[in-house]
Amino acid sequence: MSEKINEQEMIRFIAGRTKADPKAISLILKHEQAFISSAKANAKGEVDIDSDDLVDYVLSRRDIKLDELTVESVLEAEMDYLMDKGLAGYLD
Repeated sequence: MSEKINEQEMIRFIAGRTKADPKAISLILKHEQAFISSAKANAKGEVDIDSDDLVDYVLSRRDIKLDELTVESVLEAEMDYLMDKGLAGYLD
């Protein structure tokens, strides 16, 4: 992607949607990035991320003290932000 994500803007967007603490949002996004980085790309170079696996991974981190619904809400709001910016989409 040539467009750089403004992380602070994205965190404000997510916080506005979810009412989650910006520090907690940053932590969730950090763990999400680690999960995605370890995922294997398919033959087309695409990485297919199962959202349930991602939520379970984030919740399994010892520094995450949030409930499942909050983590899911943060990740969904992040996806909305990225799709609004044209940086992500869902695979059929």
